[in-house]
Amino acid sequence: MTHTAKGTFQIKMQPQDSTSPQLGRMSFTKIWEGDLSGTGTGEMLSVGDPKSGTAAYTVLEVFGGELSGRRGSFAFHQYGTMQAGQTTLRYDIVPASGSGELAG
Repeated sequence: MTHTAKGTFQIKMQPQDSTSPQLGRMSFTKIWEGDLSGTGTGEMLSVGDPKSGTAAYTVLEVFGGELSGRRGSFAFHQYGTMQAGQTTLRYDIVPASGSGELAG
């Protein structure tokens, strides 16, 4: 089943040490507003050169707050690619990661 939520977020990113010079690693906190309202914390790994228009990244994020009036938490798996300046972005909820009114 697919549902769509709309909203915005403010993000604060902090660079972390990486195991490879080709990898970028960041930790972050987000403040979500809209259908999804609350806070998220996570880690991002990236590779490539965004300035040249080619890169990829993956994110694991744990969210706590409200989704369409239901309170709880869950985890996201987010991944994106950029090739020749064209971007693809996807957010998936990690199965069985929900709690509270967001369980299931």
